[in-house]
Amino acid sequence: MKWYSTRDQKREHGQSLREAVMMGLAPDGGLFVPERIPQADLSEAERRADESYASLASYLAGLFFDGDLDPQEIARQLASLYDFPVPLRRVGDRRYTLELFHGPTCAFKDFGAGFMGRMTGLLDRGGERLVILTATSGDTGSAVAHGFYNVPGVDVVVLYPEGRISRLQECQMTALGGNIHPLRVNGSFDDCQRLVKELFADEAFRHRRRVTSANSINLLRWIPQAFYYFYGYFLWRRETGGDHPVIVVPSGNCGNLAAGMLARRMGLPVGGFVAASNLNDVVPEFLETGIYLPRPSVRTPASAMDVGAPSNFERMLWLCGGDPDALRAELTGYRCDNATIRRTIDTLYERSGYLSDPHSAVGYAASVAVGKPGFYLSTAHPAKFGEVIATVTGRRVPLPERLESLTSLPQHADPLEVDLGALEEFVARV
Repeated sequence: MKWYSTRDQKREHGQSLREAVMMGLAPDGGLFVPERIPQADLSEAERRADESYASLASYLAGLFFDGDLDPQEIARQLASLYDFPVPLRRVGDRRYTLELFHGPTCAFKDFGAGFMGRMTGLLDRGGERLVILTATSGDTGSAVAHGFYNVPGVDVVVLYPEGRISRLQECQMTALGGNIHPLRVNGSFDDCQRLVKELFADEAFRHRRRVTSANSINLLRWIPQAFYYFYGYFLWRRETGGDHPVIVVPSGNCGNLAAGMLARRMGLPVGGFVAASNLNDVVPEFLETGIYLPRPSVRTPASAMDVGAPSNFERMLWLCGGDPDALRAELTGYRCDNATIRRTIDTLYERSGYLSDPHSAVGYAASVAVGKPGFYLSTAHPAKFGEVIATVTGRRVPLPERLESLTSLPQHADPLEVDLGALEEFVARV
């Protein structure tokens, strides 16, 4: 399988899997996409899903990577990686949610970041040390840090906006030490993401230092997120007897949404997607008006979705053949203000005893508003946003043991201004 930039319309510059993964971002600034989208055998996929999530993921990963990675090694790695449950839960009034937060860092990013950590280790054995550079609005950084922690030959540099993520999210990045190097940036997530993109655009620097990205711009982060759409579909169909579900996706940088669209093109019979946003509603606005207008993000209780310039919009457009109207026809948009986020958290707890993190609450609110059969994605454990939930419900959310242990460890992060030169100097020293 060759990999091309979303901007390489004539397909003149195909890269191998290893080349594309190590570049992260294509040289022309585009995002890597496959030369073709393989088709899944739904009967085989369902049989594998009945065995385990890891078995399903191994089958679907093989459709993309069998020519580059040993299928038995993929299966072995994923059997130990995906050793946690992926349940479909009924919530409230006939709503269903696929809970994606039962992994090691209690967020859906564990699926992609863990996969990338394992597969990068297989692709890049030996040679000069590799720097994984990533920007995070909260959950990506902790998942990437965990996924690459103590991986031989790899250093991880994580940029996060100081004061704009939860305390627990920060602990998950700053308590590890070793090969994990957190940078608290005096700016927004968009500033962090822009710095990462600017560094990747600096060819002279990249000739001096091996560096790639673990954001969802990297294909090894993006593609495995398509796999849980298949798993959720089979669970939902078994539970309800329905077909062609509408799937609601809490959306920030839109890697998750782009992965769902990829799953649909692999043959998953989906009835549609809802791009559910907070006040950072660039995508819902585009779906309404046809005008895509990135802008600085604003702070909300659903902080991991505080993204004003979603990188994966380019992949979404590519999946629709570059046709904005086709993209608008495929998606429904929903925006959720801060008051509605808090009210939804409170209502779910009061009526159902269900604790929801702010991002998943956006998904539930969108599911109710759209009112079509299907399910929404729950993207983070409520304990990761305990401060928000406690102020709304008056109830302290118990921390899972794997999170509790982090809060008592020493924390360290280096400060960084929004300055490319300062970032490159730091990366060069790692």
